[in-house]
Amino acid sequence: MKQFLLVSCLLFTATVTKAQVAKTAPQPKSAAMTEEELKARQRRVRARALLVSLSTDARTFQDLTLRARSLARIADALWPVDAEQGRLLFRKAWEAAEVADQESDRKQQEEINRQKARTGGGFAVETPPNLRREVLKLAARHDRILGEEFLEKLKTEAANTVTSRSPSARLTESQSQRIELAKELLQTDDIERALQFAGPALTVVSQGTIVFLVELRAKNAAAADAAYSALLTSSALNPQADANSVSMLSSYIFTPQLFVTFSGTGVATSQTSATITPANVTPELRNAFFQAAAAILLRPLPAPGQQDQSPSDLNSKYMVIKRMLPLFEQSAPAEMVELLRGQLNALNAIVSDNTRQRDDEWVNKGIKPDKPAEEREQELLDRIDRAKTSEERDRLYLQLVFLALSKGEMRARDLVSKVEDAEQRKQAQTYVDVTLTAHFVSKKQPDQALELIRKGDLSHIHKAWALSECAKLLDKTDHQKALDLIDDAADEARRIEGSDPAAPRALVAVANAVKVVAPERVWDATFDAVKAANSAEGFTGEDGRLVMKFEGKGQRSIRTDGVSEFNLDGIFRDLATRDYDRAVELARGFQGEGPRAVATIAIARAILEPKKK
Repeated sequence: MKQFLLVSCLLFTATVTKAQVAKTAPQPKSAAMTEEELKARQRRVRARALLVSLSTDARTFQDLTLRARSLARIADALWPVDAEQGRLLFRKAWEAAEVADQESDRKQQEEINRQKARTGGGFAVETPPNLRREVLKLAARHDRILGEEFLEKLKTEAANTVTSRSPSARLTESQSQRIELAKELLQTDDIERALQFAGPALTVVSQGTIVFLVELRAKNAAAADAAYSALLTSSALNPQADANSVSMLSSYIFTPQLFVTFSGTGVATSQTSATITPANVTPELRNAFFQAAAAILLRPLPAPGQQDQSPSDLNSKYMVIKRMLPLFEQSAPAEMVELLRGQLNALNAIVSDNTRQRDDEWVNKGIKPDKPAEEREQELLDRIDRAKTSEERDRLYLQLVFLALSKGEMRARDLVSKVEDAEQRKQAQTYVDVTLTAHFVSKKQPDQALELIRKGDLSHIHKAWALSECAKLLDKTDHQKALDLIDDAADEARRIEGSDPAAPRALVAVANAVKVVAPERVWDATFDAVKAANSAEGFTGEDGRLVMKFEGKGQRSIRTDGVSEFNLDGIFRDLATRDYDRAVELARGFQGEGPRAVATIAIARAILEPKKK
């Protein structure tokens, strides 16, 4: 028995000891995790210090755009740990943004005037960044009171100033900022705050307000319909509401992705989606639209000889009624339809011959089914056969080019060759090649894109960007070819003149491709971009974009695509997660204030912001 008890004790002791060992075994792992957390905390402290130091430098930046953006972004990043410092930096950013926006507006207007003088009225300009909106957007995310303070400043400074930045020509600068900010808040699903900011501007019919309501309806249909109903009521009673107001109001229900307005000589359009889907609203709301639209469109016409309405206003009313009539015929009361037809007939005797004969696609766009592309193409070919001058033929061939281009067809290149005017042909060829290349990249069709890179009329930066994107697309299926394309892209980037900001942008795009295809080379690739940036005075490290511009006789198009691969933010965020100290040292290698600030803020954000799942 004693022997049995002794053995039992020994077994029990061994079991307890084993259990204790098993229980305490995870301790080294736990200690390691605590050590890692300590290192992460130290990195956050250093990242915060990095931002505070940069904020001191940023207050003295001579470039006001850079000063405003840097201070606002530093404030945004610091707010969770130091709201008071963030609030101070936001106010400093606003002061710089006010001056920078005024200077941008002045330069833009000068460029518009120059182009009008050269072309006889037409112009195509790039819209400058709206710095106050950038500051306002970041500040309002953290502090509604501060956001309202900035909005009130806009209202005080430009109470009666119509913004030139928004397609809606009826919003004041303050109202436009409200709408843009509200749209930003909608994207974060902060519907209540979005409505609070947008409320004071929702009494104005404009593209901005209707777009906001359309986006709101996707998240809260009841709130959007209620706001739209109130806008209908106020518009019917507003003597300033005109035919184009009706066209805008109709978009909310019938063409939410399409806006069409008419002037005396042309048509302005904006389409945000390839498909146009009417909103599923109640019959009561649809009838409310018809009542408000009729109240505006059926206002008495001026007596002969009176100048109450300009010819341009009458032409616009004629075109809008012509566009709206099918909608009325489909759903409005019969007596209202007859009144509208009578108004159209009365206008028919007043408007110009050109207006009366107009029957282009925009009159029925979104209202009636589009004509098949083949039918539209045949109509253009028939008109080409009847054309009496080479100028008219060129104009029609260019319409064919843009029709083929909208479908991503290589045939657009062949059509360009039929344009007789050499200058227009050259411009159109470049525009087509760049647009098609971007199209094939976006559709993940590298073979077609590479074919255009070989034989198309592309600049070095376009080739460098496209080759880099194709390398990423081909990496999984043909790694060696992807590596070769990266080398080709780097060669194209080095062919750009050293002082041109396009050179470092192209090399940043190469570095972003290397990050995917050959990550072990990413530090060297980024260092090459830093060296190139120090030779290009105008390189900012952000606002990367590809611009495609065509300016012909009677047809102008400017397309600007933002290209994140040209910007420093993404690559330096990635480098900071790999090796914080090395990334900071690399950022300090920038001689320019702009790229150094962008890279530094990106590094700090990578450490301070919570990791996204």
